[in-house]
Formats: sequence, C-alpha cells, structure tokens
Amino acid sequence: MAVKFTKLLHTATTGNMPTTSAVTWTEGMNAPAGSMEYMLLRGDVLFGADPFANGGMSNAVSSLRIIINGEVVHDFRAGYENTTAGLFGYFLNSIGGKAGETSAGTTTREWYWAVPIGRSYTDSVVRIETVVGWAATDSSATPTSGALEWWVKYSDDIQTTTTVAPSTSFTHAVAMEQVVVRVPQNAPAGSVVSAILVQNDSGADQLGSQGIRINAISDYGIEAQMLRFLNGDMFNGIQYCGGAGADSQSFLSEVKGVHLIPVYGLTGGDIVLQVDNSTEATTRTYTPVLTAPVGGKEKAEVKQTQSKPSNTAKAILARTSDN
Repeated sequence: MAVKFTKLLHTATTGNMPTTSAVTWTEGMNAPAGSMEYMLLRGDVLFGADPFANGGMSNAVSSLRIIINGEVVHDFRAGYENTTAGLFGYFLNSIGGKAGETSAGTTTREWYWAVPIGRSYTDSVVRIETVVGWAATDSSATPTSGALEWWVKYSDDIQTTTTVAPSTSFTHAVAMEQVVVRVPQNAPAGSVVSAILVQNDSGADQLGSQGIRINAISDYGIEAQMLRFLNGDMFNGIQYCGGAGADSQSFLSEVKGVHLIPVYGLTGGDIVLQVDNSTEATTRTYTPVLTAPVGGKEKAEVKQTQSKPSNTAKAILARTSDN
C-alpha cells in the first residue's frame, strides 16, 4: 500500500460541532493497521450565523488530543482564542501538517486539518481516541446541519514520527525568568525536540527586549520579531481563511502572542529557556514537538511508483532555510 485514504468516522450530530458555547467532542474509533502519515479532521457545517467573521474555523479549537493504542501522540491546547488566524491552524501549517478551509458565503464552512502522526502499526486493529475541545463561536452561530469526519492517510514513505507532547505552563512575573520545558521520556526511540510552540494567554507578545533565549542554541535572548524572522512567519508565512465568504486564503506575518521556535533536534532531556517577560504578569505554555526516525516500512501492496515524503523535522526547518 503506497498511499491509501480511509474514512474512520462520519457524524451529522450537531451536538458534536462548534457552537456558541464551549463543548467537548469525544470519539473512539478502530482503524486498520499500517503506516499512518496523518489523521485528517474534515468539517462541512452550515451555521445560523457567521461563526468567525474575520477568521478561520481553527479558531474554534481550544484543544485537540489524539491517543493511539494508549499512547498520547498529539496534545494541542490553544493559549487563547484568536479572531483571524486560528492558533491550531497556525501550528499545523508550521510543523508539516496542513490546515485549509473554504467559506461558501458567511455561514457555510468547510475545513481540512491534517495532523501529522508518522507511525507504523502492525496490530490487526488500531484503537484511536480523539478529544476535541471546541471554543465558543460568534453570537447566533449555532450549527444547523453538516458533518464531521475523521480520515487517515496511510503512506509507506513516512520518514519521521511526530509527537506533540503535553505543554509546560509557567506563570510569569514582570522579570527575566528561567523556564524548564519538560520533555517526555516515553517518546518513541530516537526522539529529538524539533520545535517548541510558545503561546501567551492573550493576543499580545508581552516580551521584553531580551525576548526568549534557549540556552542550548543561543548565547543571547532573541526578541519577538526576530523569532518571526527566523521561523519564516515574517514573510507572510501564516495562511488562514479570512471568513465571510472568502474564496481564497489570506496571509499574515505574525500571530500575536504565539511563536513556533525551531530548536534543531535537541536531545538530552528537558530544555532550559530564559524568558524576558514585560508589561504585566501573564501565563505562557511551552509545547515541545518531538520527531524520530521511522523504523521498518510495510511492504507495498499496490504498484504505485511515486511517493510523497512526509518529514515534520524537515518541514519545520524549510521555513528557516534562508534565515
């Protein structure tokens, strides 16, 4: 099997969809064995009003957790609810996943979120649990009809596993402070930290002139806009749906309060940062993204002769190649 797409779930229950109050949608699914490149969440929903007048549906994701055969492989939690580029969509597009959306008018939204997995399973049945925390939509934007679907893309050419580990939270005073980002020790063998997602609890950077220093990769603090230069955001690197009937994608050079920082495959345990917090006390979360080489590959069962490599570590660094 070179490439294969499998639909795991289809639900038309509006109670599972984003609405005007925060809700949690939980599902348990069985999937065939194989080499999973990514899991895809597709939504096609008609709302009673525009759910996000100036932004995309990934603003509705306050958390998304994927557990496969008892292993937490993806644990995203948004620092705050944005109104333009959603933090979850920004994160996916920064680590080699994909977040895309089309808006047919102001009330119909169709979105696709590909969450990189990069794991091979040989069990005849693979058990997957997903927990999606929906944030509240705009006023009167209750779902009236539509569907949510979970898909899996299988590929024999996955090169890295991707693990989005639980975040470390830190309550900052107005000071230079040391933050220790906890790195799980039960990650797949050979795992390294390819990036750290830093999120504030509001749409403001609130970093001082010394910004953030990661001890293992810099002798000096790097301020907020330089971080965006280094990770590629500054070059209109942030794609999102502008909502309100948008028939093309919009682009930004920053999402305030959020930085995806490449750390070039750090190993050796927890990661120490020095953070210059300014303006006022605030709480940030620090989420490590781990990658590891994939071991053996399953023998192909079809005669496709081309493949599309999937490598989260390379995708993160590709945005920084000229910086």
